[in-house]
Amino acid sequence: MYASTFTFAMREVDEEFHALDKTIADAAKSTPGYLGEEAWENPSLGLISNVYYWDSLEALQALMTHPAHLEAKRRQAEWLKGYHVVIAQVVGSYGDGGIAHPLADIQQPLPGRDTAAVLNR
Repeated sequence: MYASTFTFAMREVDEEFHALDKTIADAAKSTPGYLGEEAWENPSLGLISNVYYWDSLEALQALMTHPAHLEAKRRQAEWLKGYHVVIAQVVGSYGDGGIAHPLADIQQPLPGRDTAAVLNR
């Protein structure tokens, strides 16, 4: 499993930005291997972070080569003050079920760890 985190600071955005953003979100959701997403904002720093989860690196790369994503990369300076991307392999995912999460149905304890033992600490 992989997570791609896109953290950015916005400039002024327009309808073109919103349309392209929706196209990319729809493309991600329709890509085989897409597992879900979540978003976070830090108003004090003016940052937004979107995290997408994928079952394979190939699934993630499929979105990265989508024409709408490539257009957004070319035009990012029109809408963003700056950005940073982190691609990470997910080695574990677990929880107590008390909050919604894109990976809630995919319990993957840390290697060598029992999920029940981790939750009961």
